[in-house]
Parts: sequence; structure tokens; C-alpha cells
Amino acid sequence: MSPRPVVIHLYTDWCAVCKIESYHMSKDKELVNLMNDHFYFVNFEAEKTKEKIRFQNRDFEYLQNGSSGIHELALALSKNKNQPVYPLWVFLDKHQNLVYYQEGQMTSEKMKQKLLEISAL
Repeated sequence: MSPRPVVIHLYTDWCAVCKIESYHMSKDKELVNLMNDHFYFVNFEAEKTKEKIRFQNRDFEYLQNGSSGIHELALALSKNKNQPVYPLWVFLDKHQNLVYYQEGQMTSEKMKQKLLEISAL
């Protein structure tokens, strides 16, 4: 697999904004094609993903907290180390360096603009 920029979308099942955002983005064929052709896209459910994840040579685990929990990787990717804001978007260049970070809703137009900027790097 050749190196590509990575887009990580952190969300939760209970986040209404996340669901609306995902629905609108999935309907934008230009955005979907741009993402599929030039990026690795990771949809990451921050509170239900329980597998150990190896990322940038570190292992991250699920942190159980009673009947719920959160994945360590979600906390590591978030600037708010206590409770990430959802949706959370993390863009990495093909060398895995952070190039863009956004808490909260992303529009299809802004997403396309950011993808084009990053793919030009």
C-alpha cells in the first residue's frame, strides 16, 4: 500500500450531529470519490471500539468506566484530554503528521477544500 494522507473521523453512536454530518457527506459523490481515490479514511467510534489499536508505534487500549468507556486513542487524538468533542476530525499527511484538526461539524464543502489542500502537499 502506498502512503496516503489519512482522515480520522471520531464519533459516537449518541452524537446526533455526527449522524447528520455522515449522512450529508455520504451523499456528496464528488467528496466520496476524492476520499476513496486519494486518502485513507478511518471512521472511529470512540466509545464502542474495544480492540487494541497500534498507531504510530504505540498501543492504545479501551478504557472501561462502569457500563461505558472510551478508547485511549480517542483521548490521544483529542486536544481535550478529558472528554473529546464529537465529531472530531483529524487529518494526517502521508507521513502521519498532523496537518488539520477540527472539533465539531464539518460541511462537505469544507471537507473537499481541506482534502484538496492536503493532497497538494
